[in-house]
Amino acid sequence: MLDRRIAQTFVELADTLVLGFDAIDFLHTLTERCAELLEVDAVGILLADQRGALNLVAASTEQARMLELFQLQDEEGPCLECFRTGQPVACDDLAQEPQRWPRFTLAAREQGFSAVHAVPMRLREQIVGALNLFRTSPGVIPEDAVELAQSFANVATISILQVRALRHSEMVTEQLQNALNSRVVIEQAKGILTERLQIAVADAFSLMRNYARTHNQLLSDVAKQVISRSPEVAELTGIDNLGSRH
Repeated sequence: MLDRRIAQTFVELADTLVLGFDAIDFLHTLTERCAELLEVDAVGILLADQRGALNLVAASTEQARMLELFQLQDEEGPCLECFRTGQPVACDDLAQEPQRWPRFTLAAREQGFSAVHAVPMRLREQIVGALNLFRTSPGVIPEDAVELAQSFANVATISILQVRALRHSEMVTEQLQNALNSRVVIEQAKGILTERLQIAVADAFSLMRNYARTHNQLLSDVAKQVISRSPEVAELTGIDNLGSRH
């Protein structure tokens, strides 16, 4: 069953040559599959924009999201080091190496994490981001799990670059920038739904994501409708929509 799930994940990550490819949904799926199939408690993805600056584009939990944002704001941490060097970076017990990333270590422990492993999203010399694995308890992440994470990151990178190659360079840059810009809009919409429905941030994201998939819309478009209070997404405020997440 595990082997079948892994194979399905590779198919999902490779299936990007479709009309209306949604980069945010694609990368969030990657975090979900890694959290499901690897021996980790949370996953985050940082992606470089057209200027080479890293941005948070996906996280499997709110704690991982906060920690990734802290790294970007403080410009310190294993995920940034992984992106800069293009090499995997790991710490099996942050408490044993407090001076390696002092501010990051403190923030990670505040969010409940004790170990981290980051793998680059790269193809040869081109590095587009980093895939970051977090654990709540110290210990070595199994080598086969790390290798699988790197394989997922490699396939995702190839898929992203393949989509780029199919379009003119200006359109490619615009799409990646739009994906990063969309994240800001999505975060705003999550905040609105969280306050309006008195639900968790993760549930707010699930509501929008499920709605976008059901109605064949982009997440960013749904988020814009939520922000503008469009009547077209009025059903999002229904409590029944808190159902299963995909």
